[in-house]
Formats: sequence, C-alpha cells, structure tokens
Amino acid sequence: MIQANNIHYSYDNLKVLKGVDLNMEKGEFVSIVGASGAGKTTLLQLLGTLDNVQAGSLIINNKEVNKLHQKELAKFRNKEIGFVFQFHNLLNEFTALENICLPAYINGTNKKKAEKKGMELLELLGLKDRSEHKPDELSGGEQQRVAVARALINSPSILLADEPSGNLDSKNADELHQLFLKLNKEQGQTIVVITHNDVLADLADRKLEIKDGKII
Repeated sequence: MIQANNIHYSYDNLKVLKGVDLNMEKGEFVSIVGASGAGKTTLLQLLGTLDNVQAGSLIINNKEVNKLHQKELAKFRNKEIGFVFQFHNLLNEFTALENICLPAYINGTNKKKAEKKGMELLELLGLKDRSEHKPDELSGGEQQRVAVARALINSPSILLADEPSGNLDSKNADELHQLFLKLNKEQGQTIVVITHNDVLADLADRKLEIKDGKII
C-alpha cells in the first residue's frame, strides 16, 4: 500500500528526513513515534501528498505520487487518503453530517449517495443521533469522531492520523483509540498514526521510531 524509498526532505538548510524507507501492506496499522522535531509530521505530510518528496520515491496504492501533476495529485489525495488531525477542523456553520459529506461532494458524489454513506459512518461511530448537531453542540470526543467519519467518507486506501487524541481527555482518547483498532481489525482499514501516546502507539501492528531523520 505504501512504498517509500530513501526519502529526503529539508527546510532550507535544515535536513529533516535523511533517507527514510517505509513499506506497508494493505490492512496494516502502523504507529510512528519519536521526539518532537524528529520528522514525524513531515513524513506524514509527505505520505499524505500535502508536500512533495524532494529526493527518493513514494508509491501509494501502485501510484508513484511524486510524478503526478498538481491536479492529478489533488484528485488522488481526495479519493485515496483520509486525514485526522489533533484538532478536528470542522466547519461550525455545518452540521455533523454536512461536515462529513464535504469531501464526497468535492469528489463529485451526488448528495443522496454521500448522505447515505455519511449516515452509515455516523452509525458505525456511535453518532447516528447527532447527525444534525453542529460542532459546538458536540463534545470534544464526538467532534473528533465526526472528523474520523469525514476522513472515511470517500473510502480511502489509507487513513493518516497526526496526534489524533492529543487534544482529548483520557476517556475520550481511549474511546478514539479503540475506534482506530475497530476500523483496522473489523473494516480492514490501513492506518498510519503519529502519536506521543504510548497506549495508542502500542495498539498498532508495528511501532516505528524516527530519530535524527531516519526510521530506526
């Protein structure tokens, strides 16, 4: 599902990634840990095609993404990759269901089909009765689950999560961790998660550590 070969990335003269290799199979759950500044978020941004690989190659679901043009890349990202960040980034003027369906609308899915899939995800995530609530009417844990549903609306090949429970209390964090495990084990979702949370990191099939710009 992911084949990253000898990836390098620098910010001006600061070398952040110094030859990262990563291979992941479909259906794997991988956590990436490391000290702040080790390059975890940079790697996730590259895996999510939010930034371009400067040296090396990156193949995702049989596509060499660093050779795609910007328009092709945007379409690929919308369809193949789901994102969950530390802060939910929901739009306050829209309901939970509307927030979830936005990536599907961008992908050209008709409203009826998108809303049907959105409701299925809300039910899967235990939020069926919250579909018409706006973000400020939801708890922090509920908001983050809506963000997970939004990430899944286009049935992405890969779910990427950057400190997804970093802004939650211990109870909501634990519920979110179990949700990731459920999505992986019961739905077969391929997941890459960056976290400082040892509990979440240890749930993964593999835990990788980045140190000094390399996976050790």
